[in-house]
Amino acid sequence: MMSDRKIMIRLMEHFMMASFSLMLLACNTGQDRLEWSLVLHGGAGTIKQENMTPEKEVAIRGDMQKALNQGKQILSQGGTALDAVEACIRILEDSPEFNAGKGAVFTETGTNELDASIMEGKTLNAGAVTGVQHIANPISLARAVMSNSPHVMLAGKGAEAFAKEQSIDSVGSEYFWTQHRWDQLKNKQASLKEKVGDKHGTVGVVALDRDGNLAAGTSTGGMTNKRFGRIGDSPIIGAGTYANNRTCAVSATGHGEYFMRLLIAHSVSAGMEYARHSLDVAAHDAIQGKLGGLGGTGGVIALDRSGHRVMEFNTAGMYRAWSDSQGDEGILFYGSLETVKP
Repeated sequence: MMSDRKIMIRLMEHFMMASFSLMLLACNTGQDRLEWSLVLHGGAGTIKQENMTPEKEVAIRGDMQKALNQGKQILSQGGTALDAVEACIRILEDSPEFNAGKGAVFTETGTNELDASIMEGKTLNAGAVTGVQHIANPISLARAVMSNSPHVMLAGKGAEAFAKEQSIDSVGSEYFWTQHRWDQLKNKQASLKEKVGDKHGTVGVVALDRDGNLAAGTSTGGMTNKRFGRIGDSPIIGAGTYANNRTCAVSATGHGEYFMRLLIAHSVSAGMEYARHSLDVAAHDAIQGKLGGLGGTGGVIALDRSGHRVMEFNTAGMYRAWSDSQGDEGILFYGSLETVKP
């Protein structure tokens, strides 16, 4: 039989080996997690190179790069994921190239009704606005709802009254008028037939900061020629936007009615939390499986808590861009129906 002394020595050896293994695991985990990561989208739909003029591509790419640069600056300097998400989306909202803010599409009555939402993964706090008509940057109003009110969502005149209380500037309806969007409305009304492929242009951002916190945000003008008062998935937490530090941050784009019925953004998170899927598998299942299976079109961008990104869509293309702390960066417009790997 072994003496008490030998038993103690053997136990100490096992303890030291276990401690060393845990230390290596911790080190490897730290190396795997990116210091910060950022992904943005400008909508999914019938985005084909043969339909894109060189001038249009330069304009869209330039605004996406501008947003990407702003987010990179915030995150690389230790700023929060929430700040990066809001700042990036504000830039995309200020561009006439995307269906959000300045470039919002028109309703059937020739007005603009804008929606936005934002969510913080650490606290699960969220804010959203819907049906606002005089707010240039709905994403900032959504964040104010989250930070400065006991509510999650405000709508229409109530949201705009809250904006005034928060000293968020309003604009006249003429601010949102662009020839391109007006022509879209008239062409849609002349055809008297909606085309699913036209439902794109929503903008969204997901971010991971140095503290390991995730955030997501989405902003849109909705669907061209939509019935006034219609609400899509973008301001709905769990449908168009979701963030949870335990799993992932997601922003969606596409035919909103399907995203609401399937709670697509939360579905990605649930796939990771309950089925123990990777982000890649969970996003693929949500878009190619659930959404596609029901006949819906669109896509998502997502980040997990390690900063790994996914850009999944089932349409001809999706405006998407990314950057991270390791210097991996890019902007893509077109692609196959399958996941575009980083």
